[in-house]
Amino acid sequence: MNSDNDNYTEINKIIEPDEFYDDLIKAHEGLSDAQSRQLNSRLILLMSNQIADNKKLKSLITLARSSLDIA
Repeated sequence: MNSDNDNYTEINKIIEPDEFYDDLIKAHEGLSDAQSRQLNSRLILLMSNQIADNKKLKSLITLARSSLDIA
């Protein structure tokens, strides 16, 4: 049986993932580290608002944190 987190890693719903990644990188060009962190925070809030499902958001937070290399 797959967990919710398995579903998020197996399915890429972004139609043009390379284009999205390029746009994301370009959005950070010329920003200071602090501005880049602010942009990331704002993007997270905007995307979370679009997802609008606390259960999904919690699963995504867990997935993102579990993928970190924490010593």
